[in-house]
Amino acid sequence: MKFGPVPLDEAEGGILAHTVRHEKIVLKKGAVLSADHVAALRAAGVETLVVARMEYGDVTEDEAAAEVAREITGDNIRVEDAFTGRANLYATCNGVLVAEASLVDAINEVDEQITLATLPPWRSVVEGEMVGTVKVIPFAVPAGTVTLAIGAAAGARLRVERYRPMRIGVISTVLPGLKPSTIDKTLRVMRERIAPAGASIVADLRCPHETQALRAAIEEVRATCDLIVVFGASAITDRRDVIPSALTDAGGRIEQFGMPVDPGNLLLIGDLDGKPFLGAPGCARSPKENGFDWVLQRMLAEVPVSRHTIRRMGSGGLLMEIVSRPQPRTGGAPHDDD
Repeated sequence: MKFGPVPLDEAEGGILAHTVRHEKIVLKKGAVLSADHVAALRAAGVETLVVARMEYGDVTEDEAAAEVAREITGDNIRVEDAFTGRANLYATCNGVLVAEASLVDAINEVDEQITLATLPPWRSVVEGEMVGTVKVIPFAVPAGTVTLAIGAAAGARLRVERYRPMRIGVISTVLPGLKPSTIDKTLRVMRERIAPAGASIVADLRCPHETQALRAAIEEVRATCDLIVVFGASAITDRRDVIPSALTDAGGRIEQFGMPVDPGNLLLIGDLDGKPFLGAPGCARSPKENGFDWVLQRMLAEVPVSRHTIRRMGSGGLLMEIVSRPQPRTGGAPHDDD
C-alpha cells in the first residue's frame, strides 16, 4: 500500500487518510475520493491530501479483518460485518469463553498490521456479549500477511462452551453459632451465580459439621444431582478434614485441595460417580468474584477441571480484597474467609 501526501489532482481514487473539514465540506477518514470530491475540495482551495492507495496483492482493511475473524471463529460465536477495518465477535449463547492466550499471541506476533483482542480466557459470557475483535490497522494489507495470520492460528478457534442446565445439590453443614440466615443468604447468592447457566438447585440439605452426617447427606443427593456443592460451617484446612473425608467415605475421589487464587484458596474439587464435587471456600458465601466462580463456571459448561487446571490459575489469581475480610491479607486475614 502506498501512503502519503499527493497533489489534489492526483488524489482521485485514493483513500482519504484523515478527515477533512473545510467550510461546508466534511469528508471522513477512509472515504474513497471521487471526481466530485476532488472538484469540491479544489473549489475550497485545498491543494494537497494525504491518501492511501492499494497496490497489487493488497486486500482492504474490511476484507482482511473479516477473513481473519471467520477463520478463528468456532462454536457459539458469530462475526459481525467488518467496518473501518474491525470485525467484532459475539457470543451466541451463555457460556464460558475459550480463548487460548497462545492463539491470540500467535496472531498478534505475525505483523503489527493485524491485531486480535479478546476478553480474558474462561470468562463467563452471555448471549450477545462481545468476546473479541479483529482490527486491521492500515487501510489495506498484503494478502500474504492475512494468510500468515490465519496460518499462525494453526487451526485453533475461539469458542464459547455453552452452559448446561445442571441439577445442583447444595449441602450446608452446621455448627453452633452459624445462623440459619447466613445459610439462607448463601443459597440466594448461589442461585444468582448459577442463573446465567440455567442451572437449578434441586436439593438443599443441612446437616451437622461431622463426617458421617455429611456422608449421609451426600448419599441422599448423589443419584439426583449433576453437581454437589458443600458449604462448610468451618473452612477445609486439610485433606483429612470433614468435607474431604465425607467425600472419600462415600466412595468419591479428591482431585485437588487448595488453589492459587485469593480469595478462594481453600477450595476442594473432587469426583463422585463421575460427577463433579465442590467443597466451597468461605468466600463463596459472598457474591464478589473469587476462585469458586472460576471453577463453578467451567463445571456448569461441562469443561473438565483437573488439578492441572487449578494449578495454572495463579497468574491473575490475586483478586481484590473482599469486604468480609476484617483485616487486609498483609495483616493476617482469618482463615475461614479463604
